[in-house]
Amino acid sequence: MKSEISVLIADDNAIVREGVKSILEEHDDLNVVGVAEDLASLRALAEELRPQVVVTDIRMPPRFATEGIDGALEIKKTWPETAIVILSQYDDPNYAISLFRDGARGCGYILKERIVDGDQLANAVRQVAIGGTWIDPRIVKGMLTPVSEASELSATESYLLDQIAAGRSVSTIAAASDKSPSEVAVSVERLFLTLARQADGGTTSALDRLKMLHYAVVERQEFQESLTRFLPEGVAQVIKAHGVLSREPQLMDVTVLMSDIRGYSMIAEQVHASTLATMLSDHRRSMSEVVSKNQGTVMNFAGDAVMAVFGAPVPLEGHADHAFRAAKQMQLSQMALNERWESQGLRTFALGIGLSTGEVAAGLLGSEDRMEYSVVGSAVNLAQRLQGWAAGSEIVISQPTYNSLQAPEAMHRLEPRRVKGTSREVVAYKYFVK
Repeated sequence: MKSEISVLIADDNAIVREGVKSILEEHDDLNVVGVAEDLASLRALAEELRPQVVVTDIRMPPRFATEGIDGALEIKKTWPETAIVILSQYDDPNYAISLFRDGARGCGYILKERIVDGDQLANAVRQVAIGGTWIDPRIVKGMLTPVSEASELSATESYLLDQIAAGRSVSTIAAASDKSPSEVAVSVERLFLTLARQADGGTTSALDRLKMLHYAVVERQEFQESLTRFLPEGVAQVIKAHGVLSREPQLMDVTVLMSDIRGYSMIAEQVHASTLATMLSDHRRSMSEVVSKNQGTVMNFAGDAVMAVFGAPVPLEGHADHAFRAAKQMQLSQMALNERWESQGLRTFALGIGLSTGEVAAGLLGSEDRMEYSVVGSAVNLAQRLQGWAAGSEIVISQPTYNSLQAPEAMHRLEPRRVKGTSREVVAYKYFVK
């Protein structure tokens, strides 16, 4: 007989998905039109296939919380004619109550242990497909005689659980509780062991908590990955380690690096915008890799210019040496890019770099609605001016930077000259990278 009821199955466990599919397909009047493994695919397939019945697990990625029920209710709200059957290994009546909160018509709740009897699941699908309701007898009993599960966690353990779930690091929790990081680490380990024992004993709330912690860890990892993409790397590392970045400016001794592409405006007029964007992206990526490898922080990109700092937001011993080494490697890296571009018939970039060492104020600067981590001070301004003195493949460094180098290389000492915005003459040194 031709199938009459179309069914979409959703479960993160591939074995369960295939098992349910096989059970349903034994019945001629049931047709499995698709399978989903998470909330996103459930939504997409429901919109594409418009099944008559959705059979879904409660917990699925990404949070392993109530994605199945949430997705089912969302589908039913969008397409009221779609019926829902929840497959669950939990006999907690609260899940069923959440499913039926907007009405029981076309909804069913069946325990997974019942599906070994294929008729149970098939009958549930048929019943909800015609607008009926199917509720496992054990769930009905739980609704009539609810039993609350007592928590076995102490107040201290509950507090620690909340802190971890909020994504706070061990060092942050330690600072807030006036304990050492090692003491907090031991407490966290004990907490996980307690929850694991409770979950092994069949305690549903313990399993819920473990899932919550798993989600917190995953979410924090994704958040940290986003930080490294959208914030200066050194700033992201501070936030990862401490969970917060102080808004109070700090005086720090640093070396500032400024680089700029010579004749960029003329190149921009002669090269197609899409090609130029690709070249500029390659340039920035290459420069960033060099700065990072030498323990510096790329603060920002401004058109064809790159600004990096060595010694902030984390103090760095020998920051002048790190900065000078990075500047030389940046020039060599750009030369390698130029060789590749020339072989492709493209224009090349000539890079000028300036270095300046001194004290700066480092911190979050800006307005309440937009802030950024930055450094300000005469060393920043001087690095910008010295960069302007450098021709292609050249590095110009200030006297303080030169004096800070452990083993200065042979350089050409420039005649003292007054820099715009200053009242004194500046001594600088020029180094040509071959």
